[in-house]
Amino acid sequence: MIEQFLHYLKFEKRYSAHTITAYESDLKAFFEFVYETFHVSDAQKVDEKMIRNWITTLMEQNVSARSIHRKISALKAFYRYQQREDSDALNPAANVILPKMAKRLTPFVPESCIEELFDDAHFPDTFSGFRDKLLMEMLYATGMRRMELAQLKESDVDLSNKTIKITGKGNKMRIIPIPSGLERIIDNYIKARIEEFKEKQFDTFFITETGNALNEKFIYRRVNYYLSLNPQLEKRSPHVLRHTFATHLLDKGADINAVKELLGHSNLTATQIYTHNTIENLKTIYKQAHPRAK
Repeated sequence: MIEQFLHYLKFEKRYSAHTITAYESDLKAFFEFVYETFHVSDAQKVDEKMIRNWITTLMEQNVSARSIHRKISALKAFYRYQQREDSDALNPAANVILPKMAKRLTPFVPESCIEELFDDAHFPDTFSGFRDKLLMEMLYATGMRRMELAQLKESDVDLSNKTIKITGKGNKMRIIPIPSGLERIIDNYIKARIEEFKEKQFDTFFITETGNALNEKFIYRRVNYYLSLNPQLEKRSPHVLRHTFATHLLDKGADINAVKELLGHSNLTATQIYTHNTIENLKTIYKQAHPRAK
């Protein structure tokens, strides 16, 4: 039943390989727990009490509330799929009460650090230097995910119309404008690529020094390296630049619905996490400036 569900996620829902692997791990862990604890091997004989027992066990093992939420989300999705296939199937996870998650600020690069982060001195005048410069600038200028960057095709970058077509989760398409500063960096990369590889044609837009498509691990390592040059930054992943893109837009007064579309979020709730950074920033300014703040 799990394999059928994973097949559905992959080919019908078009979930990412990372999400499918996480769901598979969570579901197998749950059903192993149910079998070992309650000697139940039939998914339709699982009840809410068993799920609550699993949550309690996870909390005793110091599993974070965020991880527990993800595990139960996988379980709920699995049982919704069972109901889709069989109208008589039950969803024992439907009304499970989850532990509260502490609100956390999304990590981002402070605006004061942006110029230093993208300083040309960090990027040599070589093919890899021009590529890495564009890789960093594009993540910040568009807010795309590293998966989306890795999958970016040559035809997706339209310099004549100054737009980038991004294929997001579930093959959902969105169009992002190319700002003038990014256009110049794209042009530098394309010229360096032609000089390095002559007239060779590529399907993917970003390539390695050997002419292969970039993978997500490569992107992570390069971004991690450049963010590591700033000791103020504790988090150093490509997602930090996505967070920075959204936070800076909202700090400058961008409409949250517009930011939602730019990020490719399916609902506003996912975008609202970035307003916490803006609110905290306002609190800091208030405390520094208002005579009665202390």
